[in-house]
Amino acid sequence: MPKIAIIISSTRATRFADKPAKWLKDIVSQRQDAEYELLDLRDYPMPFFDEVASNAWAPTQNEVALRWQKKVAEFDGYIFLTAEYNHGPTAVLKNALDYSYPEWNKKPAAFVGYGSVGAARAIEQLRQIAVELQMAPIRTGVHIQGADFMGAWQQGAALEDMAHLQPGVQAMLDELSWWTNALKTAREA
Repeated sequence: MPKIAIIISSTRATRFADKPAKWLKDIVSQRQDAEYELLDLRDYPMPFFDEVASNAWAPTQNEVALRWQKKVAEFDGYIFLTAEYNHGPTAVLKNALDYSYPEWNKKPAAFVGYGSVGAARAIEQLRQIAVELQMAPIRTGVHIQGADFMGAWQQGAALEDMAHLQPGVQAMLDELSWWTNALKTAREA
């Protein structure tokens, strides 16, 4: 059974990420195509990248980063749950991406974003980073934006009640499942 990580990319004390993380975890728990696991970057407090080089070229020295690399390597695909800060992804996510290289290679990446524009600009940057990490970013993403985001963030609206998000979520998960299986088969060949 393929394993897919849902990576929570905000570590702020007042983060919104917990709400969509729970929502997404509830959705994937109904699927039989993979094992899904939440990975919270709070559990991997890595310093800003200060290694000699990428772990593609030199062994990492930081113990937390080594633990992170080992965990990332367990998965066959990833869903990045991301906020958008100043038109880009969170610094902690970019840092976590930089601490691993071979662990990401030849695996698919999907994106769920939230914020005023559903983290669309952050996700576009993450797609470019994913390509450099030899990942396969899938086309369909989920963007919790505008009134949906404001309602869930400030007015207590439940993401579960936003039925219009479901087709996009299911399409993203179906694409991710296909790519996860295809790339897992190719890596194992």
